[in-house]
Amino acid sequence: MSENKMHRNGSFSSAIGFVIACVGSAVGLGNIWLFPYRLGQYGGAAFLIPYLLFLFLFGWVGLSAEFGIGRLAGTGTIGAYEYCFASRGKKSVGSVLSWIPLLGSLGIAIGYAVIMGWVLRSLAGSVTGVLMEAEPAAFFEQAATNFGNPLWHSVLVILVCVVLMLGVTAGIEKVSKVLMPLFYVLFLALAVWVAMLPGAWEGYRFLLVPDWKQLLRVDTWVMAMGQAFFSLSITGSGMIVYGAYLSKKEDIPKASIRTAIFDTMAALLSAFAIMPAVFAYGLDVKSGPPLMFITLPAVFQKMPMGQLFAVFFFVSVAFAGITSLINMFEAVTESWQTHFRLDRKAAVLICSALTLGVGLFMEGQDRVDAWMNFITIVVVPIGAVLGAVSVYYVLGWPKLRSELETGREKPLSRWFGIVGKYIYVPLTILVVILGFIYKGIG
Repeated sequence: MSENKMHRNGSFSSAIGFVIACVGSAVGLGNIWLFPYRLGQYGGAAFLIPYLLFLFLFGWVGLSAEFGIGRLAGTGTIGAYEYCFASRGKKSVGSVLSWIPLLGSLGIAIGYAVIMGWVLRSLAGSVTGVLMEAEPAAFFEQAATNFGNPLWHSVLVILVCVVLMLGVTAGIEKVSKVLMPLFYVLFLALAVWVAMLPGAWEGYRFLLVPDWKQLLRVDTWVMAMGQAFFSLSITGSGMIVYGAYLSKKEDIPKASIRTAIFDTMAALLSAFAIMPAVFAYGLDVKSGPPLMFITLPAVFQKMPMGQLFAVFFFVSVAFAGITSLINMFEAVTESWQTHFRLDRKAAVLICSALTLGVGLFMEGQDRVDAWMNFITIVVVPIGAVLGAVSVYYVLGWPKLRSELETGREKPLSRWFGIVGKYIYVPLTILVVILGFIYKGIG
């Protein structure tokens, strides 16, 4: 597999297809319901300084490392960790440790599917008009209760299952090439329309007028780091499997930076579409599920052509969420295929059944919140640390450098390895520590 043989699941047909699929994985609910709030709360335009700094750093040396080990090993999470530790004669150690980031991907998928079920229900309510007439909080609470949304939850998991049954080239890449451009178009249309609302300027003030004093606060830098880290889906698992499907002809560091740029564009588009509308109608600024499922439906109910834009919004969120969920499923599926020698369809079905079977018992908001807090505060950050340490220290920078320079016209900067080993890896450890202290930073 490491000798540039094509993976049995296929490969991405081009660098563009690869980047779009990776952007689809990175762009998710965090861009939509958390970034706009944090941008405003932590200094507006001033917040962008630490955020973009961390985003570039994590994209440059973090994403590149995960893509690189995936392509070098020619396989996903379990095989990649085994590859790293086999270089030190400890393959079995790598096999054991790999289950932490892999379970992180499965854990996020379980909670994410619950939330995306709520999105599909809200989309259906927007199309039929039920959401436009209901009290938003009551409409949301009907779904966010135990066993409150099994229909749309199941539809979502089945949809992702079918996409993955089609394989990588026919499934992930083609779906991402359609859904992600539409996401940007729909959010851009929504942002333009919102800009014409009376009172929208207050939302732009919230987002863009810099409060430079915020840069002196530790919390601003902590939240900027957390937002950038989690936004890029650096989990020690998901992006590794996409790297396994990448041709040796492609420039990994360039693809990583492009992924970070498009992810930032999605976050900013979301902010410009959401916050000005919230301020235009004098509603409370919130983050998380209350913003997306309660505040914004209240906005759409008051807007001219509100039903149309409610449909636009929830279609866009569905696109972003589905492409992210596809990556989570693929990380688990590929590893089980390779490690247990399972047929692809069997691996996809097992992953889907587990995701839905466990998720059905945590459809209540309190349960899914507790679940996602545990996964994102404990499991995923620890998985990311294991990934960073495995690549930069266990495998070693010389081998990673050789892989990352494959497909490039110019050699990497000598600073790349230094930043990766002595800045990026310690920062991933810091993310774990700060996550416990702040009870979540992403």
